[in-house]
Amino acid sequence: MRARTTFACAGCGAEYAKWYGRCQQCGAYATIEEQAAAPANAGLKSTRTTRAPARPARRVREIEVDSRQARTSTGLRELDRVLGGGLVPGQVVLLAGEPGAGKSTLLLSAADAVAESTGRPVLYVSGEESVHQLAARARRIEATSEHLLLADSNELGEALGHLEAVEGEPALLIVDSVQAIASAEVEGRAGGVAQVMEVASTLTRLAKSRNLPMFLVGQVTKESTLAGPRALEHIADTTLAMEGEKQTPLRMLRTIKNRFGPADEVACFEQTDTGVVEVPDPSSLFRSLRASPVPGTCLTVTVEGRRPMIAEMQALVSPSTTPNPRRGVSGLDTSRVSMLVAITERLGGVRLNDKDVFAATVGGMRSSDPATDLAVCLAIASASQDLLVPLDVAAIGEVSLSGDIRRVGMMTQRLAEARRLGYRRVMVPLGTGSSLGQQSGDVELLEVATIHNAFFTLTQLQPRARESAGSPTTMERERGRLTSIRPVES
Repeated sequence: MRARTTFACAGCGAEYAKWYGRCQQCGAYATIEEQAAAPANAGLKSTRTTRAPARPARRVREIEVDSRQARTSTGLRELDRVLGGGLVPGQVVLLAGEPGAGKSTLLLSAADAVAESTGRPVLYVSGEESVHQLAARARRIEATSEHLLLADSNELGEALGHLEAVEGEPALLIVDSVQAIASAEVEGRAGGVAQVMEVASTLTRLAKSRNLPMFLVGQVTKESTLAGPRALEHIADTTLAMEGEKQTPLRMLRTIKNRFGPADEVACFEQTDTGVVEVPDPSSLFRSLRASPVPGTCLTVTVEGRRPMIAEMQALVSPSTTPNPRRGVSGLDTSRVSMLVAITERLGGVRLNDKDVFAATVGGMRSSDPATDLAVCLAIASASQDLLVPLDVAAIGEVSLSGDIRRVGMMTQRLAEARRLGYRRVMVPLGTGSSLGQQSGDVELLEVATIHNAFFTLTQLQPRARESAGSPTTMERERGRLTSIRPVES
């Protein structure tokens, strides 16, 4: 059967029967290329032929497995955390992120640390920068190990030649980036589907055959998704994503896939003039250190991956000058904040229909954890009624549409983080104390059943909060300010 002609997008791999100027799947322009399709019965012919396997199948009990695989530390504890403790021999790690997020700087620091600790050569092959540019960056971040080798190449065969020319067995190979290198034996431009698959497959087979750990840097699209075919993530053993706003120095490194460790870890880094610096205690970045409490702020404990972190929820409520009050959100989910504003007004008794409400996090943090719901509602009520949340109080809980405070996961770890940072009172859902038993330690649990109970508990905390702020306001005065809130039997 004669092969027919088809068209495929070089960016996402979508196939079409005719040529288009713009891909209907990824929206990219001038990426659809003509290619010859395989005959329809080619698959049927290939299944009729068989050959003896090079390695016959073996019984699972006969295969010896080393449960304690020797890992190579990258020299960066935060990077080792997301990898599951270090690099496994032959592991292929795919690192993706926005331009300017610090991927190359991070890997250059890791390459220098591995070269110094192992005393073996580490090869860094770049298809986007010259060796002079890499050397200038390496000196800026003080990555000057004598075992660190730099090379620049856009051709796969030449990159493999650099690896073969290294004296001794390398400890690590870094390729930056997989979309910038092309194979002369495959048609198409660099970054196309066929080229990316060929380069990634060849490098992966090489890493597996030589037990050589390897980092592959991946580019992303304008939608912040990994460029190239989805199969690229399946080829790699570990996929990491580097996130961060350009306006803030914070960088979050998330594990998306990991065959040799947990797939939900998060590491924190800070972008500085001297490179990417580890942040072992990120809680200090997401809260404001102040001597006295202010209205409109409430602390909570959110979980990123497996790491609990203190986060500060802030709210600003002001009278609206327009018929439609504004709702502004930064760092939180807009739809969820709108829902919490409605719950605060309808079920909490706080009037907001004629006020502008703004909610945000501190330090450029982005949070989608439902456990922050209670803190957001308390911050809005605090800003609206000019109440104070004491500095030693945190709030953890999910708020439902009925106004009930629901339990969240990893409560033991959240309370331990709050206790470590000096928070002695935590507002939690009803029944949390009985479920945890003695695991709550010396933290006082303020259990609330509904959002109405939470607001009333906030008014009960006002005398101590006002005394700590140096104000002589009494309990009766605070209760008079918030006459709409009354205790509700749980």
